[in-house]
Amino acid sequence: MGRFMTEMGTAAEPAARRRRAGRPGGERSRLPQQRPWAQPRLRYAPVEVVSADELESINEASLRILEEIGMDFLDAESRDLLVSAGAHVATGTERVRFERGMVDEIIRTAPSSFTLHARNPEHHLRIGGDDIAFGCVSSPPYVSDLVGGRRVGNRADFQDLVRLAQMLDTVHFFGGYPVEPVDLHASIRHLDAFYDLLTLADKPVHAYSLGRERNRDCLEMVRIARGVDDATLDREPSIFTVINSSSPLRLDAPMLHGILEYSARNQVIVMTPFTLAGAMAPVTLAGALAQQNAEALAGIVMTQVVRPGAPVIYGGFTSNVDMQSGAPAFGTPEYMRSAMVGGQLARRYGLPYRSSNVCTANALDAQAAYESVFSLWGAVMGGVNLMMHGAGWMEGGLRAGFEKMILDAELLQMVSAFLDGIQVDEDSLGLDAIREVGPGGHFFGAAHTQARYRTAFHKPMISDWRNFESWQEAGSPEAAGKAASIGKELLAAYEAPAMDAAVREELAAFVARRKAEGGVPTDF
Repeated sequence: MGRFMTEMGTAAEPAARRRRAGRPGGERSRLPQQRPWAQPRLRYAPVEVVSADELESINEASLRILEEIGMDFLDAESRDLLVSAGAHVATGTERVRFERGMVDEIIRTAPSSFTLHARNPEHHLRIGGDDIAFGCVSSPPYVSDLVGGRRVGNRADFQDLVRLAQMLDTVHFFGGYPVEPVDLHASIRHLDAFYDLLTLADKPVHAYSLGRERNRDCLEMVRIARGVDDATLDREPSIFTVINSSSPLRLDAPMLHGILEYSARNQVIVMTPFTLAGAMAPVTLAGALAQQNAEALAGIVMTQVVRPGAPVIYGGFTSNVDMQSGAPAFGTPEYMRSAMVGGQLARRYGLPYRSSNVCTANALDAQAAYESVFSLWGAVMGGVNLMMHGAGWMEGGLRAGFEKMILDAELLQMVSAFLDGIQVDEDSLGLDAIREVGPGGHFFGAAHTQARYRTAFHKPMISDWRNFESWQEAGSPEAAGKAASIGKELLAAYEAPAMDAAVREELAAFVARRKAEGGVPTDF
């Protein structure tokens, strides 16, 4: 295992490895408290930040952008497909213009909900409606923990982050590599990293759209891992990729090739413009959102031109920059409002919605907590269905933090508990308990309390509810140290999910063959 586990020494005995949080046969009481694996549901109405008329103004501005200004598509095959569907491309240019009637008509075929399949059927995810799924941090080049500090991403830490995310029941999917394993050559990195994702974990996965060959390799590896044939894979979405437009108003060839490959196979596209107000989009939030929406609609149209009915998710990722330095800012009030309006736009088009849990903190401190809470609140109350970077994101996306993954898992558990709502029935109203205790008593010993005291309230992993004196006697434990300890306990208890020996052998053989063939090109 990686550097995060070196301080464990030999304390992690084989018996400990049999203790799995939330797994059959696990001694759950001996591990940090977690909610059982389940998708939370948004039981409250999403917040409507702008009025219906204002939302239509943003939609109209987006359609004008696509019709009057257009968007560059840097791939000839994609342009030809769009022209055949009614778009316009001026001779000798890459600029595509869309008539508004074409946009409205084509996006209607996109499904409002679907199932994202995992190799473990218990971890299939419902995407859309009021269902929410949380993912772990994806794509940072650096990783850190309290002991080893900040360092370049590597395979050992990548594998430990995969193991940790597998053990965290509130993490539902992998949105990519929890950290970029840069010690693996770029030509074969996707083969080794994807093999790790499919063998060390059994939750839904994401692949990067960095060329056709990578996409095809990952599709085949998912098919092998699930033990299904091509026809079944084409019926059952089993992998997703995030398509980022190069704001402003451009989709490059690798991203377009991802749409061509994945949509053709009925796999999931998460169309997400990365628009920073004041840098890659207008400095006003309304202008930035209009541009975000135009870019998202253009990509969504592309998916439906490739295959009507192919699953696609509307992605919102609009924030602001520090106008002094130009640095991205996350977890801001502007980010919250943009996330909520993004949800309104997704609902207008009847599409599932993607948002993110992000922060710019450089340490596991108050900033890391409050910016993440703001991001989470904006996304959840915006009606998010797919929460990217739910656990572990730091430093504006440049770093994955082991302790931050635990802190965020705690926040995600609290969000899930908040979304449980309140049970109101004859038993839960507790009239018998109130009658038993009467005026001036207490409820600790009441039968109603005793029957529920283990399950009555959310039990945190990190939060410390002791008084000051007992907290001080315990050594004054602080959040970062507790998070580190929890992470090591979970990793010590990890064991790989079951995989049929023949499937593992076929998967390993595919990886070996593709590596022997040289992997994939790295020049774009």
